[in-house]
Amino acid sequence: MKLIAFFCVLTLVACNQAKKQATKNPADWSKDHSVSYHKEINEREQITIGLYLDHHKELKVQTTSTGLRYAIIKENPKGELGEIGKTASVILKISLLDGTPCYTTGDDVYDEIPIDRNDKESGLNEALKLMREGECAKLILPNHLAHGLVGDLEQIPPLAILLVDVELVELQ
Repeated sequence: MKLIAFFCVLTLVACNQAKKQATKNPADWSKDHSVSYHKEINEREQITIGLYLDHHKELKVQTTSTGLRYAIIKENPKGELGEIGKTASVILKISLLDGTPCYTTGDDVYDEIPIDRNDKESGLNEALKLMREGECAKLILPNHLAHGLVGDLEQIPPLAILLVDVELVELQ
């Protein structure tokens, strides 16, 4: 009986400590907490992307300074290069890294994207400036180049890494 009473008291003390931790003042959150949290998220994301690429060795990806990973699947060396001010007509397939589909344009319906003058993912805008008219690419967008901390509040969850298949059909 004493043993049961001891465990009950121990449980109450542990629950009280957990409750105190959970109700800490948000003002106690420091810049150091934010930095370490961001580093941890970034490290986990890099590991996840690395594992994906280990399982998809056929993708010969290049990585930009921002962390965008892209592989040109179908090349067109004579095509016009995407640039700011141009409007790109594209076919998109956006999914989560695990393959869960999020958004897709129809094969005969193009998404018109004014490069760097739109509300699309910043990683997509960056990739369009690396592609030529007529090319197809596979992109891996880390969360900071996609929808970030909150997702899009519809199909894309918070902190999601996106896999984007893009075909740059035409530049205007």
